[in-house]
Amino acid sequence: MTVYDLPPINATLNACATVFIILGLIFIKVGNKKAHIVCMATALTFSAVFLGCYLYYHFHVLHVKFAGTGNIKTFYYGLLITHVFLAIVNLPMIIMTVIPALRQRFDKHKRLAKWTAPIWLYVSITGVIVYMMCYQWYGPPLRS
Repeated sequence: MTVYDLPPINATLNACATVFIILGLIFIKVGNKKAHIVCMATALTFSAVFLGCYLYYHFHVLHVKFAGTGNIKTFYYGLLITHVFLAIVNLPMIIMTVIPALRQRFDKHKRLAKWTAPIWLYVSITGVIVYMMCYQWYGPPLRS
């Protein structure tokens, strides 16, 4: 395995996080707190492993350039900008949402989770879309 094998692994980790975020949200809506905790902890684990792999990949590869052209290139970079910005914002939000849950301050956890969960879901879903656009549909990316 080389560093160039990481993008599909990263997309898979993001997709797994997405599934567990959705399941966690469903379980809390129906009142199954144990299943919610398991799903959200699993989503958090997938996201943490993704972040480590992503940082390792970009530390070694640095920058990749989207190979698409025209309107799709504009769309891709617009999506990428929102994805990256919200990913950066979401990391401390996730931490600030998990800590009250661990301290059994569920009122605070719930207040924060109303903002954190949809952003985390957006970041996870758009991470997969960014991968598909850059590496599959219009790729491979141009290396710089």
